[in-house]
Amino acid sequence: MNARIELLQAMPIFGALREETLDFLLGQSSVAAVPAGQFFFREGDEARSMFVLEEGKAAVLKAWDGRQYLLAMMAPGECFGEMSLMDMHQRSASVLAMDPCRAIELSTSSLFSLYEKDLEQFTLIQMNMGREVSRRLRHADERLFEAQVTGGRRMTEFALPST
Repeated sequence: MNARIELLQAMPIFGALREETLDFLLGQSSVAAVPAGQFFFREGDEARSMFVLEEGKAAVLKAWDGRQYLLAMMAPGECFGEMSLMDMHQRSASVLAMDPCRAIELSTSSLFSLYEKDLEQFTLIQMNMGREVSRRLRHADERLFEAQVTGGRRMTEFALPST
């Protein structure tokens, strides 16, 4: 449990949360083990949780015109799925385990339990999630601007591993 608390403390999304709050969230969460070549979730799936990658690497993919394109690679200590916890919409991308992966899965119900227990800490994590989503939006805006200025460059198509 201490290693997990240290992992979360090192992440901006859990910044300034008290150790007892992180311990509470971990007690409310589950662990997802996803084999290489399998999806954590697919674009369009209903969303009820976010993931904090503990082991392995995962690819964030976006479908376009029947093909998959790589948006980002996730490594241990990074999170994904937080956007849908904030906007309550379907998954906007797919996340594929490139290696055998293990991730902490925090559900909307675990966040609601934190809301009931400690509104201040709940508010802090919501603000941190907003900052993370904003950081990613800023990065996407820069990539879009760069593509427009340079006449558009094509994203790299991602070949899904055969299963």
